[in-house]
Amino acid sequence: MKQFIIKYKFKNGTPEEWHRQVAEFIAALDTDSDLKGKISYRVMKEKQGAGYYHLVTVIDDNIPNVLQTKDFFKPYTEATKHTGGGEVEVVPLELVAATAFRA
Repeated sequence: MKQFIIKYKFKNGTPEEWHRQVAEFIAALDTDSDLKGKISYRVMKEKQGAGYYHLVTVIDDNIPNVLQTKDFFKPYTEATKHTGGGEVEVVPLELVAATAFRA
C-alpha cells in the first residue's frame, strides 16, 4: 500500500468551481472499473487559510500507473497545478504507526 499527500495553496479560480472539479474527479475514481475500490482519495482544506491537502492511498504499487493512463487524470492534474499557481507538492508518505480506526 502506498500513500501520498498532495499540497498547495489555493491561488486561481473560485473555490466553488474547484470543489466541483474535485468532486468530478473523485466520482471518476469511484466509477472506473480499473480503480474502484483500489484508491482512496480525500481532499481537505484549511478551515482558516488557503492550504489544500489531498490524501491518497492506493492498494498496490501499480495503481498510480493505471491512474495515469485514464483520460480524466491529465486534465485534473493540470487543473490542480493551475489552482495551486504552479506550486503543487506531491510527497510520498510512509506509515509509522496508526490507530485501529482508520476513517
